[in-house]
Amino acid sequence: MALGEFDLIRSFFDRPGLRSHFSDVVGIGDDCAIISLPNDQQLAQSLDTLVEGVHFPEDCDPHLLGCRALAVNLSDLAAMGATPHSFTLGLTLPESNSVWLQSFSDGLTELATTHQIGLIGGDTTRGPLTISIQVQGTLPKGKALRRNGAKAGDLIYVSGYLGEAAGALPAVLRGEKPENASTSEEQYLLQRYYRPSPRVSLGQWLLENGASAALDISDGLLGDLGHILKASQVGAELNISSVPVSSELESLLGVEKARELALTGGDDYELCFTWPEQKKLQLPDSLLADNHVTCVGRITPSPGLVDAETGQPLSPQAYQHF
Repeated sequence: MALGEFDLIRSFFDRPGLRSHFSDVVGIGDDCAIISLPNDQQLAQSLDTLVEGVHFPEDCDPHLLGCRALAVNLSDLAAMGATPHSFTLGLTLPESNSVWLQSFSDGLTELATTHQIGLIGGDTTRGPLTISIQVQGTLPKGKALRRNGAKAGDLIYVSGYLGEAAGALPAVLRGEKPENASTSEEQYLLQRYYRPSPRVSLGQWLLENGASAALDISDGLLGDLGHILKASQVGAELNISSVPVSSELESLLGVEKARELALTGGDDYELCFTWPEQKKLQLPDSLLADNHVTCVGRITPSPGLVDAETGQPLSPQAYQHF
């Protein structure tokens, strides 16, 4: 027997691991959610929509999908240095399949618990499988990592290793799951695609300690760095050979192709940030364990993005959704 909308919500989304840990939040069960903020705080919001057949393959593992759907939104909060607060879920389903819903809810709960973010409302309806998540985070009033703060001389850093999600894409489109990958390298890349690591703690530290600009790398390093350059009205020299690439990606695709994907591939959800040259970047040990950061270039006063080694211009073209 198919579940009705309210039974579906009570059964799979009104559960301890997803409830807000803020005592003053009115969440699931009323017509609107209500959020209280201290006077010295602001609310940061971001929304992403994932559509089956466009952003993820048909018959995608629902547990992995639940993890990924929330992770890509948390990455936006990380890019601004925000502390996760709450999220809403819009879920369009072709049918109310209890097995699918339980697994999706488990994946969602896994990441929500890790980052202490509660589900406070949303909507469900019938139609092609579509997942829309809006996240809220808190920031000190008047302080946020933005794209328009980079200054000439600032150093450019990235977190993690780039190009891994793009390297996994052929296997993703074939419908392969991490557990049935044909090689250990492919298994690793599939895990990185389905379980990106939103750099929430890193973003908070960067905000508190003086990073000048930041964004998350969702549409490729060249394109996303171009957004910082445009907003800040500056240019950059990029050390292509310094862009971090994992041994798994190089082993699977070769050095040249791996480097290309690291520059242009999307869906990594790592951070790209700029840091004042006169300040030494020294992450605390608590962050170093989980956050690998690499200096990949320098901000210049003249507009344009160039290869630091050859002086040749680089195209900052990002992925276009339309």
